[in-house]
Amino acid sequence: MKPISAILAASLLVGCNTVDRLQQVGSTPQLTPILDPVRASDYQPVTMPMPATPAPGPVAPNSLWRTGARGFFKDQRARQLGDVLTVNVVIQDQATLNNESKRGRVNTQDMGIGGLFGLDGVMAAGLNDVFDPSSSVGLSSEMDNKGQGSVKRKETVDLDVAAVIIQTLPNGNLVIHGRQEVRVNYEVRELVVAGIVRPEDITPSNTISHEKIAELRVAYGGRGQITDVQQPRYGDQVLDILLPF
Repeated sequence: MKPISAILAASLLVGCNTVDRLQQVGSTPQLTPILDPVRASDYQPVTMPMPATPAPGPVAPNSLWRTGARGFFKDQRARQLGDVLTVNVVIQDQATLNNESKRGRVNTQDMGIGGLFGLDGVMAAGLNDVFDPSSSVGLSSEMDNKGQGSVKRKETVDLDVAAVIIQTLPNGNLVIHGRQEVRVNYEVRELVVAGIVRPEDITPSNTISHEKIAELRVAYGGRGQITDVQQPRYGDQVLDILLPF
């Protein structure tokens, strides 16, 4: 029943996709409306291990220093909900892997059964004296496996995107989320970045590098006519999953 359910679900999905594509014939793809990420149906607040909350210190009268403050003067770097900062994403990934393995095995076994429970004469007569009781059982097997694989990948991503602070954690760390969409002709390029940052890692120019973001999530893709052509049809994807050969 599961393959049938998958096929039915894929058929419904194909129908929805077909209707959307027919509605967009001759028009540019629509951009996603600007929405609060916290109000999205699939939004999940971030929960991380937190240290114990320290007890508040004494308040000194006529003092410019605030207990718990991380700086003497207040700056304009993003620190509160709704503040915006710039994320610098520079990823240069390159990997070359080569793997080759060979395995072979040959087994041969002969076993004789003396007398063969008194049936050796009968079998020899029936087989025209070609039966040899001293080698009545023989086993042989041969196996030869050879595998070879090669992977060569090179990726470069260099871009800046503005992100918004959507949550502050009890230890002072900030949860950020940024989304950027660019439409060129009939293709929309989407960029999504999210993660957890320390306020101390935000530079005075209100920027932060991607390697200083914990739980970093970067998604770069697109949608439109070119992307739609590059994707296999849903029927092909379903058959590729279900067919065992």
